Amino acid sequence: MRFLRVAAGAAGGLLLMAQVVPAQAHGGSPYRWELTPTGTTAQFRGLAAVSKDIAWVAGTEGTVLRTVDGGRRWQNVSPKGAEKLQFRDVEAYDARSAVALTIGPGADSRIYRTTDGGNTWTETFRNTDPNAFYDCFAFSTSKHGNASKHGLALSDPVDGKFRIAASTDGGKSWKVQPNDGMPAALPGEFAFAASGTCLVAGAGRTAWFATGGGDRPRVFRTVDGGRHWKVSDSPMASGEAAGIFSLAFRNSLFGVAVGGDFLKPNEAVKAASVTYDGGRTWKLVPADKAPKGYRSGAHFVPGSPGVVVAVGPSGSDVSFDGGRSWKQFYDGSFDSVECAGHGAQAGCWASGAKGAVGRLVR
Repeated sequence: MRFLRVAAGAAGGLLLMAQVVPAQAHGGSPYRWELTPTGTTAQFRGLAAVSKDIAWVAGTEGTVLRTVDGGRRWQNVSPKGAEKLQFRDVEAYDARSAVALTIGPGADSRIYRTTDGGNTWTETFRNTDPNAFYDCFAFSTSKHGNASKHGLALSDPVDGKFRIAASTDGGKSWKVQPNDGMPAALPGEFAFAASGTCLVAGAGRTAWFATGGGDRPRVFRTVDGGRHWKVSDSPMASGEAAGIFSLAFRNSLFGVAVGGDFLKPNEAVKAASVTYDGGRTWKLVPADKAPKGYRSGAHFVPGSPGVVVAVGPSGSDVSFDGGRSWKQFYDGSFDSVECAGHGAQAGCWASGAKGAVGRLVR
């Protein structure tokens, strides 16, 4: 989505140890954000959680940071030559391997890959179509829950259909897919480059992406790695700046969608819905149980099957019943949230404007 651009300063050098700051929780929630200062003013809409200790963030002015110690230190691992680009998504396999996406029309949409902790990056994709604009990407998971080598990247419609680029080698190479298996886009329909979660991938070849901008938001789903898609209408709000901004799935059937109108960040404009059949149908969360404002990111908390966290510029919410009802626990601003890891190594992270990064604690 083209108008979600934000300017901010860049990071530089190896950042020194930062003081971790607890953020006050509200409403009696057991969860709170532990802020981990990054020493930069970049806006981080790209976020990859690996564990409670390892995370990557990517944002404005070509900035990419990495921590391997729970946020006490953040290392600037920004790709050289990308200073004028805006990263909006990053996916990481571990502390050393990550793939990052920049957004923009034409050649501004690029994908970079590192296997040495960000010391060096290789550009593996550069969009050559001036009408394409890539918003987000994702890699599917294996049956054991680990990231696989199958990735999909989503562009806004070109010639009336959303465009997909696919990778089968962990992001080393990408190929734009034929569009004969993609349903036609609605007039004005697009995806939101807000948190790197407009497209999410499940196990095997399953993936979903969400839209807005048209007369209704929709959710597209594939079970064959992006070659063919089916689409369902959503009861959530849509409009010039409204729609579904983020999807999160616990498994192949159980998922949540959050969004609203980003021009009305303090209003819950049909801001959440849930699905129990893999995205074929969606049920709107009533206004009195929905997040109290626009939300741009959501993710399930590992080890807690019904717990979901959502974030946005006006606060963070938690649901303990799989997204059917929400309660705000933090009134600060974040754009993205992601959880990963297993057992004692599981962790959730959030990122946003002015270099903000937080780790979820309870």
